[in-house]
Amino acid sequence: MATQTVPAEIVDLKKHPTLDVLVDVLEQYLAPADRDLVLSAYEYAEEKHEGHLRRSGHPYIEHPLAAAVTCAELQLDVPALQAALLHDVMEDCGVTRSQLVTEFGVDVAKLVDGATKLSALQLPRVTGTIDREAQAENLRKMFVAMADDVRVVIVKLADRLHNMRTLDAMRPDKQIQISRETMEIYAPLAARLGIWQIRAQLEDLAFKYLEPEEYRRISELVASRRQTRERYLGQIRVQLENALEAAGLSAQ
Repeated sequence: MATQTVPAEIVDLKKHPTLDVLVDVLEQYLAPADRDLVLSAYEYAEEKHEGHLRRSGHPYIEHPLAAAVTCAELQLDVPALQAALLHDVMEDCGVTRSQLVTEFGVDVAKLVDGATKLSALQLPRVTGTIDREAQAENLRKMFVAMADDVRVVIVKLADRLHNMRTLDAMRPDKQIQISRETMEIYAPLAARLGIWQIRAQLEDLAFKYLEPEEYRRISELVASRRQTRERYLGQIRVQLENALEAAGLSAQ
């Protein structure tokens, strides 16, 4: 491999706030040498995506960074983290698989190539509920079959999660299409892999666009109950403090 590691201390964390978050998560479970390997992939991806913007107007590199943070929170290994950072360089930047092999090795190149191929799979636009459910199940099976390494699917889940978090930048019709695909394909895949935190986030974000009025009603209800709970806890705290003070006890 031709890649040179980038010491964490020389990476400019001020460039992108998400990079700072990624480094913080990596420090929780990776050795310094492994963190440097991940940051080398970041430097490579940043160079390839330089000048590219998301529909939101933000630098494109924020997207693979966010995907890498999600993978790091799941404590995936170094090749998977590198693949998360590089997952769009083949499709969007003209980088070849052989170039990735040279720079990062066969394992990383295979993961990126797998993620690129999965990106081409989309849910057909069918109208019947039964037909749509069958198509969704077939597509989920195809995802798993094409990705002979489960890390590829996890990278795609992380990719989709950030896309859902930034879906406001898309046209309303695309928001509906992507949200339906998320609810029918990606959330069930996350459930099958036992990644419940990603499943819950995907379903919540998709629900926001598929059922906006119901989502708003539930959000307001949750916020109201939270305020009520906080007021109740505040009252209990005051009562406890008064009781402790009356008993001559000091506590926090």
